[in-house]
Amino acid sequence: MKKYEVMYIIRPNVEAEQVKALVNQFSELFLSQNSQVLELKEMGLKDLAYEIDHHKKGYYVWLKVEATNEAVAEFNRVVRITEDIIRFIVLKEGE
Repeated sequence: MKKYEVMYIIRPNVEAEQVKALVNQFSELFLSQNSQVLELKEMGLKDLAYEIDHHKKGYYVWLKVEATNEAVAEFNRVVRITEDIIRFIVLKEGE
């Protein structure tokens, strides 16, 4: 397993309960794929550098995970079809 840093941005108009559900969903996704969430930081609502889909703010979430290739592939698949996520990035630690 390799270590990764994952960041995703949730649309700013999503309710607080739904934000918690999304954060838990993505954390559980890694855990269900024989991976570990080492750190989780909800950075909160922040200004975006540029407008994305007519949004000027977004709710930032950062994860540090130790994950299998399958877990990363599954995260990428699920996050792409989740409408409440406006941007995401997955980086191998050290890159």
